[in-house]
Amino acid sequence: MPARVLPTFTRAEVESHNSAKSCYVTIGSNVYDVTDFLDSHPGGADLVLEYAGKDIEKILKDEASHTHSEAAYEVLDESLVGFTLPEGKASNGKAAANGTAHSTALEQPQTDSQGRVIHPRTGMSCEEDLSKDTDTAEDFKKHKFLDLSRPLFPQIWFGGFTKEFYLDQIHRPRHYKGGQSAPLFGNFLEPLTKTPWWVVPLVWMPPMMYGTFLAREGFSHVLVQVATWVGGFGLWSLIEYLMHRFLFHLDYYLPDNRVGLTLHFLLHGIHHYLPMDKYRLVMPPTLFIVLALPFWKLAHTLFFWDWSLATNIYCGGIFGYICYDLTHYFLHHNNLPLWYKELKKYHLAHHFLDYELAFGVTSKFWDRCFGTELVTNPVVKSK
Repeated sequence: MPARVLPTFTRAEVESHNSAKSCYVTIGSNVYDVTDFLDSHPGGADLVLEYAGKDIEKILKDEASHTHSEAAYEVLDESLVGFTLPEGKASNGKAAANGTAHSTALEQPQTDSQGRVIHPRTGMSCEEDLSKDTDTAEDFKKHKFLDLSRPLFPQIWFGGFTKEFYLDQIHRPRHYKGGQSAPLFGNFLEPLTKTPWWVVPLVWMPPMMYGTFLAREGFSHVLVQVATWVGGFGLWSLIEYLMHRFLFHLDYYLPDNRVGLTLHFLLHGIHHYLPMDKYRLVMPPTLFIVLALPFWKLAHTLFFWDWSLATNIYCGGIFGYICYDLTHYFLHHNNLPLWYKELKKYHLAHHFLDYELAFGVTSKFWDRCFGTELVTNPVVKSK
């Protein structure tokens, strides 16, 4: 499956967008569609149209004209629509209706107007971008995906999105104003969709400790129980990796219908769409029960001859899950001790850089074992 990237244009194609109906400009190899900005330009539309289809890097820096503010560069960042190819190469075709197209010709990372590397599938250049408030009206106007000011669930269910468009948009992170939670249902169900981090240990620590206490009767020595419990705790890290990679990121194997897309959105898509939503970072207890019951059955099927052994391993795994969910929350929202800062960087890069790598949350170990480690020097990956 090829990577999803912004389209590429020949220089001639850019130059053809030279009117008030379609006005493109470039800075280096970056192509910007400034059509909607024409009427808002402080110097009038004619000054912009004078450079339609042309490179504007020199004029932006020309103090004799006037020095452009940082706001001007922000406008350009939001208007990026693609990249120019070196002379002699054919373009990959016009952009699709959602503003993106497939390309395998682009092999080098691109930069925004301030020189920062942009990852073409997420539209972001650094972890700080994850916390920049999204202009909800402008975002909906530009992408025609979800209006963050209205309940998201009915928009996904009735949106009629193709799987390709949905996956492209869901992995371009947004940030709801003021760090609040965007409405999901917009009715009495709304509180059920939000889970503060402290609910996880409050709900799951007591049954985990009680199960461990009950299991003690089946062990002849406390060290044997400790060893198997620690084994269950370690086993969780593999389960965490496998679930994140093959369940939460089922992505391209999803059925192309609203049921599949809605389930994906509720399970993990909303987290990639709004990764800094602090109330949708940990798993709601009701959802974890649905996922935990099969593992309870599995543990007691594999160790059918010893109820205590199965229960003890399972409780160790539950403690691993608690550590995982709390770690996930703190990686997004807390200043961590020095030894955790690298892990924080690694996980946030999964969101803003490449969501097809870095599936381990509490550790890079399994990513290294299975070849999915993310090197945080951003590159464009083609498949």
